[in-house]
Amino acid sequence: MAKGMYHYLRQAWKSPDINVLRERMIAWRKGDTIVKVDKPLRLDRARSLGYKAKNGFVIVRVRIGRGGRKRARPAKARKKGRTLTVRKTLAISYRAVAEQRAGRKFKNLQVLNSYWIGKDGLNYFFEVILVDPNTPEIKSDKNLLFLQNRANTHRVFRGLTSAAKVSRRF
Repeated sequence: MAKGMYHYLRQAWKSPDINVLRERMIAWRKGDTIVKVDKPLRLDRARSLGYKAKNGFVIVRVRIGRGGRKRARPAKARKKGRTLTVRKTLAISYRAVAEQRAGRKFKNLQVLNSYWIGKDGLNYFFEVILVDPNTPEIKSDKNLLFLQNRANTHRVFRGLTSAAKVSRRF
């Protein structure tokens, strides 16, 4: 049986060319934390998560630092034993953190979904799909009518995206 283009794109991402990916990540590390990109790096994954190449869709690459998180140290006078920094385990995934940071940067856009594009020793990299619900192309799209509802505004901060729903299970 003949396979489609997206099948082969998916297969290529299962074993990517390490040298090409390394060069990309070196450039990404030197750039800003949140960068708007022209088109998705993983077209198969973006399309499966709802991306369409039309007005109103924006792709953003987000860099998240790896490693644990620390509780802030108290600034004022305390007993010496109370001033330790305690490592905290995040309740949400790095992907959900990336979605929230993109949502904070682009306040007029709604987060649709996100996917992993790489990691190195210091960072995780994700691409986040954002949608502008006020463009006519999005307003006329029947699959994206739920974004017009005011109850779905800022859904990323209420744990309504697929990455954040995983953390709400327990």
